[in-house]
Amino acid sequence: MCYDRYVSICKPLHYGTLLGSRACAHMAAAAWASAFLNALMHTANTFSLPLCHGNALGQFFCEIPQILKLSCSKSYLRELGLLAVSTCLVSGCFVFIVFSYVQIFRAVLRIPSEQGRHKAFSTCLPHLAVVTLFLSTAAFGYLKPPFLSSPSLDLALSVLYSVVPPALNPLIYSLRNQELKEALRKLIGLYFQKHFRTIFCCRAFRM
Repeated sequence: MCYDRYVSICKPLHYGTLLGSRACAHMAAAAWASAFLNALMHTANTFSLPLCHGNALGQFFCEIPQILKLSCSKSYLRELGLLAVSTCLVSGCFVFIVFSYVQIFRAVLRIPSEQGRHKAFSTCLPHLAVVTLFLSTAAFGYLKPPFLSSPSLDLALSVLYSVVPPALNPLIYSLRNQELKEALRKLIGLYFQKHFRTIFCCRAFRM
């Protein structure tokens, strides 16, 4: 998403070339493949851990740090190594995002019209806010020291990085589309029209 913003603002004349259907397919395939391999490694290693502290988790899904608390084997060091690799990958993505947005903000600040700057900022800031929320809460949830751990804090952090960003994305990006706004407005109008018509018919029938 940040690359799309970078190309559309910094290199608008090359947008069709740099972000064609083939480039989008390649980026989507790379993201899905890397996420699948990362999840596969963590899942395979987690299932190999012997659990000796029960099998109850204080979470609504099988989060890796919570599963490691139930393990009594030194093989959890392998999982910590995998977490370190995942942290490096996430850090690389974060550096790429920061670099892209630095270039974007430099280009936006050179826009002469205030309306153009406002439109560019309103397009980029929601995405940056969601990414920052996801990365900061996930990093704190996985890397926080053990003495800061508590069931309520762990649950709140997991909700913040696993539920809130996916829920905000459709709201942020879809409602910026003018056609979707018009369709939503018509749908709401039809709902209220049907609702008031039903009330009017019921009152007329009673009379």
